[in-house]
Amino acid sequence: MLRGCVGCLSGLAVCTLLATAALGRSADDYPLRVHIFQHNSHSHYYRQVLDAVDGEGRANLFENGDPRGFDFSYRCGDRLRNSSGFETYFARWKKTDQTLEILLPKMGKPGATESCDLHVEMKDFAYFRHDGIVDTEPVTEFKQWMEKHQYDPEHDKNEPVRATPEPTGTDANAPR
Repeated sequence: MLRGCVGCLSGLAVCTLLATAALGRSADDYPLRVHIFQHNSHSHYYRQVLDAVDGEGRANLFENGDPRGFDFSYRCGDRLRNSSGFETYFARWKKTDQTLEILLPKMGKPGATESCDLHVEMKDFAYFRHDGIVDTEPVTEFKQWMEKHQYDPEHDKNEPVRATPEPTGTDANAPR
């Protein structure tokens, strides 16, 4: 009888470990970062409870130090939010250049997240916001800006550093 219970307990332990691994999400599992500039959404309700939200939008993906713009469509269990300031969402490829999985924080539940799939169309430029308008620029220019401002969300450099103004006039030989 004891032998059977040991088998039950070890089976229960394995199930518990698998459930924890499936539910526990580590930032290491989501090495990419996504900055959402804009999106639209349509909420779907079932019996007056939010069931799903779908829409489309524009964002940048940060992968291997390179920024790349993409357009996307989505259907999630919760509302998607545009990135505030320079914040980014943790992400990983489910299907390279087709489907990105991002982690959305659950409001009112610190540390809790929900995943959402973005079906993407990758671009050969990066998006940026200037005077409230989303525009595009070549990836090389955006990357130069990132380097100049030490902005690298993949490596936890989440806020750009203000660039030191270049010396002008008589200050041209001043130490930098």
